[in-house]
Amino acid sequence: MRFEAGAEEEFEAACGLLVDRLVRWAGEQGLPVDGFMAEAALDYRHRATADGRLGLWEPRHVEELLLCWLPETITELPGEERGDALGTLRTLLRYLHAARLADPRGPALEDSLAAVDAVAELYPGAMADRTRWGLAKFWARTAAEQGVDVLDGAALQRFAERAQRGEVAYDQQALDMVMERRLTGRALSSVARAEPQLPVALPPDDELRRRAEASTIVGQLRGLAEWAGRDGRAVTAAGRLRMADARELVDVLGTGDNAEGVRSSADLPRLGLLVEWAKKARLVRVIKGRLCAVARARPVLADPLQLWLRAFEAFFELRQALIGARSGWHVESMLFDAYEDVLEDVLNTLYSLPYPMPWPRLRDSVHLAYRARFQLDGGSDIQHRMWFEHADQDLRMVLDTLVDLGAIERERGMADPVFLEVDLSAEPELPEGMPSELAELLGAAGVALDPAAQERDRRLREELSAGPVELIRLTELGTRAVRQRLLAVGRDAPLVGELAHAPAAGLLGVLADDYDPDAASVELAGWIAARGERDAALRQLVEAVRSMPFRVRAQAMLAVLLKALPDGEGGRLLRGLRGDAALAPLVLTVLAHNELLSPEDMTDAEHLLLLAENLLQLVELAGGGDGAEEVLRAQGSEVRDAVAAALDSAHPDRAGLEELGQLAARALRTPAARLGRARKRRRTAGKSGRKRHR
Repeated sequence: MRFEAGAEEEFEAACGLLVDRLVRWAGEQGLPVDGFMAEAALDYRHRATADGRLGLWEPRHVEELLLCWLPETITELPGEERGDALGTLRTLLRYLHAARLADPRGPALEDSLAAVDAVAELYPGAMADRTRWGLAKFWARTAAEQGVDVLDGAALQRFAERAQRGEVAYDQQALDMVMERRLTGRALSSVARAEPQLPVALPPDDELRRRAEASTIVGQLRGLAEWAGRDGRAVTAAGRLRMADARELVDVLGTGDNAEGVRSSADLPRLGLLVEWAKKARLVRVIKGRLCAVARARPVLADPLQLWLRAFEAFFELRQALIGARSGWHVESMLFDAYEDVLEDVLNTLYSLPYPMPWPRLRDSVHLAYRARFQLDGGSDIQHRMWFEHADQDLRMVLDTLVDLGAIERERGMADPVFLEVDLSAEPELPEGMPSELAELLGAAGVALDPAAQERDRRLREELSAGPVELIRLTELGTRAVRQRLLAVGRDAPLVGELAHAPAAGLLGVLADDYDPDAASVELAGWIAARGERDAALRQLVEAVRSMPFRVRAQAMLAVLLKALPDGEGGRLLRGLRGDAALAPLVLTVLAHNELLSPEDMTDAEHLLLLAENLLQLVELAGGGDGAEEVLRAQGSEVRDAVAAALDSAHPDRAGLEELGQLAARALRTPAARLGRARKRRRTAGKSGRKRHR
């Protein structure tokens, strides 16, 4: 239910299979469905969203599909029958839940259907709104409206040539808005996929609240709001604190600013940062010349965790207060221009990272981001070094403040060897378990593999190997806050324990798709414990596998049980299911793939079950239909006997076997009757006692 951005063939196959099954199910249920619109909906979730989860449909996804993606990508020609997007989407949502493919972390079916209803009236207008169209759709519709047969390539080419000569009338204002959306990256087709993060574990909110209370910044922000009070404190015409108040506040908050001989509160950097921070966090504001506490912020001030989270969010707006130039004699560093992007990438890189990040690696990774963002061709090497050092100083200041907030922590130690494996001089191939933000932060796609880059990489490796370095990691408070930001933009950020009340099929599906073995074991143990009686919980899990209509997914779910149950319990569970008529083919496949069952240990009947299962899964992986025919055809005539043997097996999926036989007959141009005679010969051979070797 999720594919990497570059796995187009795999996605197309899965999409085709899913739509085929959807259309078949909709026919049985008497529900409306348009296969083309269903494909468009799945395309949207795969190509135009950050997470790409086909089974998760929140209200924002429903709205974006109907009001943005379909208007942008689906061309409805004049006089052409309009596809039933609304009915198809409702049917798709129902099918995902019926087939147990819906992500359990998403909304209930009723809520998703209500989201469709909420925007249904807006959909026709959105489809007709030319400013929402994509560029190709704009010109195709313009051509069709002027009588051009857009299916005629030559006619369309002649139209394009006339348009280039200015001989075609079109809506210039709408085209300008289409181009603006395209060039500014606001078109959904330009959305970049973000890889899922590793699951994280967090303590209860009460524990996080206790840690937030211990934050230096939290105490200072609360103290500032209390000092300002409802009546407020007078400020200067420029909105700054009066110097007498500033000196008092330095002592009250313990900012450490040296106020001796200072004439303006603007020259007290730490106090100025806190005042600006409190403003950005909506704790205080200037009203009629007075700095006052915001009345609506009182509940936030009373809850340390909520105050901490609000302060964290406001941190992204503190560029000027943190690292801005304080006089005309100074200039901002490269970090100033890239502050929000670099800060977000740094925090996302640290998120779910299995090992603390060494400062030299983080520093040089950010340098590569600067090289990709700024033109550094001009200037000498000395100037470049000064620019990077200036940016490093600012980044250190940012990290220092995050330490005071309690979002990150630092220590000294040896860098984990995994950080020596990432080559900063070339396109990165990250070790397994490293978050995708590190690749994004590297920006290495635009960095040439040149001697200078190789030399930088060599020096970095020496620095990391020489001895203890500063190691940086997110605290649990920081992890909680970054996860909240990831979820807000539609990223997938699994949390261990969030599936405790998920249905069994949803649990196993998510564990198979998103969880590493260790996190899956913890999540599964919590799910079983939440149900009290262990044997009953295991029966629910087995039944979820049994009822999964997609065999490849059912096998992945069964593999989760094998690997995530403790102390060999998974192996014992699967061996106990070896005689289960419905599950035996999947059990045999999982045991064989994990080298827990050798060919010599299987009976002839089990060999046939395994063969049939492999062929049925091959059909699924190929997307069924034409894709499966092509795969079977590529196997050559040898597949004929294999299919005949599979049809002769006791595999429980009789409908799947029948479809396999029809596909093979078409692929090999072999009449179904001949395959039937082959099956009969095999049954006769079996009765004679002749041993079959696979």
